[in-house]
Amino acid sequence: MNDFAHISIAGRAIGQDHPPYVIAELSANHNGKLDTALRIIEAAKKAGADAVKLQTYTADTITLDCDSEDFQIHGGLWDGKTLYQLYQEAHMPWDWHAPLFEHARKLGITIFSSPFDNTAVDLLEDLNAPAYKIASFEAVDLPLIQYVASTGKPMIISTGMADAEEIQEAIDAARAGGCRELAILHCVSGYPAPAEDYNLHTLADMRQRFGLVTGLSDHTLDNTTAIASVALGASIIEKHFTLDRNGGGPDDSFSLEPAELEQLCRNSKTAWRALGKVDYGCKESEAANVKFRRSLYFTKNINAGETITAESIRSVRPGYGAPPKEIKRILGKKAKNNIKANSPANLESIK
Repeated sequence: MNDFAHISIAGRAIGQDHPPYVIAELSANHNGKLDTALRIIEAAKKAGADAVKLQTYTADTITLDCDSEDFQIHGGLWDGKTLYQLYQEAHMPWDWHAPLFEHARKLGITIFSSPFDNTAVDLLEDLNAPAYKIASFEAVDLPLIQYVASTGKPMIISTGMADAEEIQEAIDAARAGGCRELAILHCVSGYPAPAEDYNLHTLADMRQRFGLVTGLSDHTLDNTTAIASVALGASIIEKHFTLDRNGGGPDDSFSLEPAELEQLCRNSKTAWRALGKVDYGCKESEAANVKFRRSLYFTKNINAGETITAESIRSVRPGYGAPPKEIKRILGKKAKNNIKANSPANLESIK
């Protein structure tokens, strides 16, 4: 698994030569309670996640307080709300950020956030955020990407709804702004998103097309898609995370619970280890099973100088004799020495 693209966040190397980097997205699952947010961080650490991610915005920094048709949400999880009402309910108070960052650092889990405007970046810089995530819907906000890039920190860009040209524009903006460590995430901006919409072969194409560390922001309801993505080169996996999927918050219903996040952390790393390298040789776990392979064995006593016939040799288990394909080279030849019945046949036995 050699790939030239690597980044590092808070000292953790991320790329094809390293286990998948699992991000637990806290999003709006705090449901208005700081204590819940603190407990989500604790649960993410316990489950084995590499990082926990916040979202840094207010209703006023992300939209306008307007109830005209443009701002109304119809259908889906947030039906009947205006954008302002949704984000007013879902946002994380900015004065929570410092205690959340402190708590995560005390627990030893990396914490960073998705900023949605320049003032959010400034807040996160004050907290010495080690990296930044650009949310899918902000991938077209090139001035925001450039401002984030100016921090010099690693950046991850989600690409949900962005076409190939828009992804390239976002990458160019990040590079122009000074970003040296950049990753992109394949994403489907449905909440939840059906697995068949993910078209995971796109992920492999993205790696080749853009030459960056590539991962998956997964909004499906279980871990199957995320684990499958590892086989196609995902180096980062991001999943929404909650303590209780029935908690009633804006994002709870499509988030993983603690036991599921633990499974994701464990199974994605198992999938990565299983990829290994191209190797057709005998594996250590197979060595003892040569007993169950076919090979050639003598079935009767044969005297030195006697001709070996089809009645005196067979292909049987175990596999300590010559391969069955060698039988034509042995039949009709004379025994070099006395041969005992039930002994392995090999080319050294014949003249």
